[in-house]
Amino acid sequence: MDTIIRSIQDSIAAKQAILGNEDMLKRIERVADVMVETLKQGKRVLWCGNGGSAADAQHLAAELSGCFYYDRPPLNSEALHCNTSYMTAVANDYGYEHIYSRMIDGACKPGDILVGISTSGNSLNIYNAFCKAKDLGVVTVAMTGETGGKLATKADYLLNVPSTDTPRIQESHILIGHIICEIVESHMFPRD
Repeated sequence: MDTIIRSIQDSIAAKQAILGNEDMLKRIERVADVMVETLKQGKRVLWCGNGGSAADAQHLAAELSGCFYYDRPPLNSEALHCNTSYMTAVANDYGYEHIYSRMIDGACKPGDILVGISTSGNSLNIYNAFCKAKDLGVVTVAMTGETGGKLATKADYLLNVPSTDTPRIQESHILIGHIICEIVESHMFPRD
């Protein structure tokens, strides 16, 4: 029972820290606004991550490309890791650290958005993707843990959860992602 209570309390504390950080709240709002502007221009929102963060990337891409709160047209958003043949070929032929940067090089256009999710902020394949994205004029958003890691140096927008506990960071990433998706959906397709 103690583990359950502690885990819930720690999750609440991480979210309270976000709630109490006005700068972080403004950055979340700004990222949502930039996504709206990007999508209205016919550009794309792409997502990447590793492990649980890859699952979160796919989850959030689906919220935009499918629907979130209500039925509406799809938005151009996808997670970059879903083509397993591509992923395994590039990892085998060039190295795992290049799986996202090669895809960015072939798929992104200036003005697109790349959201990289990494609890440490130090995932080399995401860092390399951000470097390539910057070269191409792609807007970068890093969703990380407290320090931001190496991604902080390449991110146009840093959403660094004030925690060093991986599960609590991941839970907060989903909360932040859902907030962004709600804002994007409501601005792209206002309801009467």
